Amino acid sequence: MTDALAGRIEELMPRAKSDLAALVAIPSVADPRQYPPERCREAAEWVAAAFTEAGLHDVHLEETPDGSHAVIGHRPPPPGAPTVLLYCHYDVQPPLDDEAWTSPPFELTERDGRWYGRGTADCKGNIVMHLTALRALGEDIPVGLKLVAEGSEEQGTGGLEQYVPPHAGELHADALLVCDTGNAAVGVPTATTTLRGLANVVVSVRALKGDVHSGMFGGPAPDALAALVRILDSLRDEAGGTRIDGLDCEGTWAGVGYDEAQFRTDAGVLDGVALTGTGSVADRLWARPAVTVLGIDCPPVVGSAAAVPGAARARVSLRVPPGTEPGAARDALSAHLRAAAPWGVQVEVETESTGSPFEAATGGPAYGALDTAMREVYGKPMSFLGQGGSIPLCNVLARTFPSAEIILMGVEEPRCLIHAPNESVDPEEIRHMAHVEALFLQNYAKAARS
Repeated sequence: MTDALAGRIEELMPRAKSDLAALVAIPSVADPRQYPPERCREAAEWVAAAFTEAGLHDVHLEETPDGSHAVIGHRPPPPGAPTVLLYCHYDVQPPLDDEAWTSPPFELTERDGRWYGRGTADCKGNIVMHLTALRALGEDIPVGLKLVAEGSEEQGTGGLEQYVPPHAGELHADALLVCDTGNAAVGVPTATTTLRGLANVVVSVRALKGDVHSGMFGGPAPDALAALVRILDSLRDEAGGTRIDGLDCEGTWAGVGYDEAQFRTDAGVLDGVALTGTGSVADRLWARPAVTVLGIDCPPVVGSAAAVPGAARARVSLRVPPGTEPGAARDALSAHLRAAAPWGVQVEVETESTGSPFEAATGGPAYGALDTAMREVYGKPMSFLGQGGSIPLCNVLARTFPSAEIILMGVEEPRCLIHAPNESVDPEEIRHMAHVEALFLQNYAKAARS
C-alpha cells in the first residue's frame, strides 16, 4: 500500500508544481496599504475550489473579525474514525526588496533543484502538500477532515484567533495538523514541539524640547539618540547574548540540535563574524529569551542636519521560550529599558503586542502515527524541533480544544529563507511530506480502531 501511495504522489508532482505556480502568482499580502485586498480573496477562492475538488464538502469563505477570510470545509468521518483538522494559511509576506530577488517574487521559478517564489514554502507549499496527500488517497480518506486556511497569519492581526473560540463546535477535531513549520533540514523528519512567545515594545527617549544646532550646543546637550543606543546596548552581554534583569537567560534545549556551521550558512552570517551569545545554537534559538531591535526612528544619514537629536525611539522585540510568561517578560523588558536610561533622559515604553509560547504534548496516538509515517517515508525516526517564531493560533487551539493533539509540521526547512528575498522550497520535501501526511491519516485511523 505504501509503494502504491508513493507512486500516486510521484504522479501528482507535476500538478503540485502547477498548483504552486498558480498560487505564487497571486500576491496575497494581507495588507491593503501594499496590495489590493481582492488578491487575497482571489487566493482564498482558489484554495476553496482546490479543496472542494480534493474531496472536502461545503468549502466556503468565512469573514473573520479582522476582515480577512478563512477558508473552511469538512469531510465527515467514516463510522468510528477520528477527525483531523488541516491548517494552513494562504497569505504571504511582502517581497520586501524586489531587487534582492534573483527571479520575480510572484513567479514560480525552478533553479538548482528548488522552486523559488514568495510563499513557495510559507505557506503555499503546505497548501499544496495537503492537496497532494488528499488527491493521492482519493476516496479512501480514512478519517474525518476539517479545513482551516487562514488569510492574515503573516500580518498578525488575529482574525482567526478571534474566530476559533465561538466556532469551536464546527472546528473540533481529535488531532490538529498545523502545517506552517517543517523539518530541521532536508531529509530530516521533524515535528516542531515548542514555539517562542513574544513581547514587542516601542521605547521612546526624549532629552531636549527639540533638535538643537550641534555646533552651538553639542557637548553638554544630551543626545537622545546616543542615550537610546546605550539603553539598547544594555540588553546584551559582552558575548552578545540577551541579558534582561529579572529573566532567566540560561535555558537549555533537549531536542534535536542545530549544527553551528549549518546555522551560519542558513542565516547568511558573514565570514569572520561571530555568533552572539553562549551555549549551543539550539539553546539560544529555542530555550532562551532573544532580543532584537527591529527598527529605530532617528534622522537618516542622507539629509541629516548638524543637530543634536532631541528625541529618538526604537521598536524592540523579545522572543520568549516555553516556561516564560509573556506579560512578565514584557514587564521585565520595560523595567530594564527604563533603568538603563543615562543622564536622566525621559523614557516611555509602550506595549505593542504580546504572545504566549507553546509546548506540545507528544505522547498521544497522533504523534505515534506520525512517527510511524515518517519512519516509512524517510527511513529514520521523527526528531523534535523548537521554533524561534511564534504562532499565536496554537495557544488558542490548545485552550479551545484541550483534549486534541496539536502537531506542527510541513515543508519548510532552513534553506527556504521564509520571509526573506529568494524564498524557495525543495520539491522533494513537498513529495515526502505529502506522503507522510497521507500515511499519517491512514495510521491514525488504524490506531483509533485498535
